[in-house]
Amino acid sequence: MEKRESSTTRKTKETDIQVTLNLDGSGISHIETGIGFFDHMLEGFSKHGFFDLHMECDGDLQVDSHHTIEDCGIVLGDAIKKALGDKSGIKRFGSCILPMDETLVLCAVDLSGRPYLVFDGEFTTERLGTLDTEMIREFFYAVSYSAGMNLHIKVLSPGNNHHMAEAMFKAFARALDEAVSHDPRVKGILSTKGSL
Repeated sequence: MEKRESSTTRKTKETDIQVTLNLDGSGISHIETGIGFFDHMLEGFSKHGFFDLHMECDGDLQVDSHHTIEDCGIVLGDAIKKALGDKSGIKRFGSCILPMDETLVLCAVDLSGRPYLVFDGEFTTERLGTLDTEMIREFFYAVSYSAGMNLHIKVLSPGNNHHMAEAMFKAFARALDEAVSHDPRVKGILSTKGSL
């Protein structure tokens, strides 16, 4: 089977980002975005999705975290899209309901090529470490649109803000891992249209 890996860069006046992604990895990560809590979330995404992820970002954090987090989402989404290639043989759909202590989060993914985000979850604190919680939705929006995926994230049982955020990233990892996995029953592209 061909390796599903990609490398992507993005350099603007606001951010300088390098990402390498292996969809068929073992969960090894090296993340440096300058935002400790965001690094922690991306490490969890890598570990629980079994994706090898190398991400370095030099962003304008003296302004705020917005550009760094949004642009990392854009580059990660692009890396996912590139690594998938023509999507031949993949399951396409994936879902996960993930508990983390008192919280419960649902994530569903369709690698349809049609970008759409439904995000249903509210945080009760403005920040987790130096990460602005409103940027969590913006990150998933950027990933979904750059990758061309339909992504639903819903908090079924709210609670501690750290737990909700972590459950979102881990549920996304598990759902994406299922969606990108190969199924021997899938011949070619899993769509009546013949392409995704």
